[in-house]
Amino acid sequence: RLYCRPIAREFEDAVDAVEMTLALLLVQALAFIAPMCQRTAQCSAYAPQRPARAARVSMAEVATVKSVQKDVDDRMAKSIQALAISLTTLRTGRASPSMLDRILVDYFGTMTPLNQMASVSTPTAQQLLVDPYDKSALKDIERALTESDLGMNPSNDGQIIRLNVPQLTEDRRKEFAKQAKAFGEEGKVALRNIRRDAMEAIKKMEKAKETPLSKDESADAQAKVDVSVKKFTKQVDEAVSGKEKEIMKV
Repeated sequence: RLYCRPIAREFEDAVDAVEMTLALLLVQALAFIAPMCQRTAQCSAYAPQRPARAARVSMAEVATVKSVQKDVDDRMAKSIQALAISLTTLRTGRASPSMLDRILVDYFGTMTPLNQMASVSTPTAQQLLVDPYDKSALKDIERALTESDLGMNPSNDGQIIRLNVPQLTEDRRKEFAKQAKAFGEEGKVALRNIRRDAMEAIKKMEKAKETPLSKDESADAQAKVDVSVKKFTKQVDEAVSGKEKEIMKV
């Protein structure tokens, strides 16, 4: 015990010395930092304030001739794609899975595309095979096929549905050709609507308060839109004409 007491006192003295040293270092650090903080506060008081970031403006509000033309071309190209999909659903006397793309099935109260509910294949050139993912929907699919305008009678064996594709009669071919023309007219209506939207956007730019389009620039922009309309209208006519020939070919 007598031996431990001097050691304990030495340890306490060492701790006190360390605490004193740390305290002195802290005082010196504060003395050095304080003037710097004062100068920073003074400078920031006189520094110019950063302006608030402007709200992001939508593309519709800063439409340019280029953006309008790009929108026209993109939307018209999508209209042509939609027309092509519609035309593939028309029968040509040969079995094709795309013939059932327009079939909607009442599945638990929701009208659902058949191609999302079943796989459709062509085991032969004159037959379609429908294999539902959910076998409990077999009756619903059969009903939808029966009520459609396909002109085919589905055969349900409890697991899959078979559709025999009959040869088209002359009257039936003419009916499908007429439907192809109707799809083409729908495509042209879509093109005209896109043209109308583009013309309205260009006229708004012509009346803009800041950097309005000149009369010549507006006329040039409208002419380019009309060029696109003619180009895509020609594609509609070619697609419909091709489908009509395919349908009428015996």
